[in-house]
Amino acid sequence: MKYYLIAGEASGDLHASNLMQSLKQEDPHAEFRFFGGDLMSAVGGVRVKHYRELAYMGFIPVLLHLPTILSNMRLCKRDILKWKPDVVILIDYPGFNLDIAQYIKKKTNIPVYYYISPKIWAWKEYRIKNIKRDVDKLFSILPFEIDFFKRHNYPIHYVGNPCVDAIDSFRKQNNESHEDFILANKFDNKPIIALLAGSRRQEIKDNLPKMLKAVSSFPEYQPIIAGAPGIEPEFYTQYTCGMQVKILFGQTYRLLQQAEAALVTSGTATLETALFRVPQIVCYYIAAGKVISFLRKRFLKVPFISLVNLIANREVVPELVANEMTSEKIIEELSKILKDTPERYEMLREYDRIIQILGPAGASEKTAHAIYSSLSKNADA
Repeated sequence: MKYYLIAGEASGDLHASNLMQSLKQEDPHAEFRFFGGDLMSAVGGVRVKHYRELAYMGFIPVLLHLPTILSNMRLCKRDILKWKPDVVILIDYPGFNLDIAQYIKKKTNIPVYYYISPKIWAWKEYRIKNIKRDVDKLFSILPFEIDFFKRHNYPIHYVGNPCVDAIDSFRKQNNESHEDFILANKFDNKPIIALLAGSRRQEIKDNLPKMLKAVSSFPEYQPIIAGAPGIEPEFYTQYTCGMQVKILFGQTYRLLQQAEAALVTSGTATLETALFRVPQIVCYYIAAGKVISFLRKRFLKVPFISLVNLIANREVVPELVANEMTSEKIIEELSKILKDTPERYEMLREYDRIIQILGPAGASEKTAHAIYSSLSKNADA
């Protein structure tokens, strides 16, 4: 069968690539065409556009790049119509993907499946109308989404979380000691504080300087930055110039496996950090912080921004957001989770509870099986 996938950022590329691998196990004759990244390309198929040409964040960047975004949407729609896949599989990235879904449902009979559902439970709840109209099947990776979609009389399928899959697979293949990790990368022999400042330039620009200033207050630790895919080293060195800090590209899981603590910009990385059982502080600076804090309380439908706290349904990790994200606050919170403190042990206990809630590995396999079985039934009908 022919599968057309659309992923618009690094995390989507990872999860889509794992799904593609599982689809190949279900369907040895699978053909892929996609908007995505290097990991999807490594699985095989034809990449139409790299996600780096799609990912714009925030009102102003989106506005400035609107002609490019609209051009990419038109290209995607034309390409789907020309290739005539058996299914279109959307991976997160709702601003782009829901527009594609609407077009495909209006113009064709191609089924539209969504893997990693849009986070409409946080805001833009009105998008449920689009999903009910345009999406044939929705596969959820977050257990708390089930109740939300049930309230809207829309059936979803919880398949487990692909981060569990990715980290389970990594651990089976990597049993590296701290000493080997240090030697392989020529790092100092100090405990590590990992800095995960986001996957987009604006996130890094807003968050990394404050993170670096904070960790400089802990000279007995070494800060190591997890370099984001598609961001060149020079972009980081403008912030690290003159500082004793290393940047590690393509090795985020290796870094988390060895880290004592982490500063993490909200997103999938917060959950990955928890799955590695690394105590963390969520750091997300936004300009005009007081205004954003007010709007967040007024319009955001959920009490937290990190997946860790949302899954736990309580504050497990501190969230320093908007005007609360200062170097001073980071220092204060970081002091509580370094060394053997009650706060550190409580966070680790809650991580174990979250791991139980998420369930075992197998999200990609379950989703691939459900997709292939559904398409096969439709073909036989």
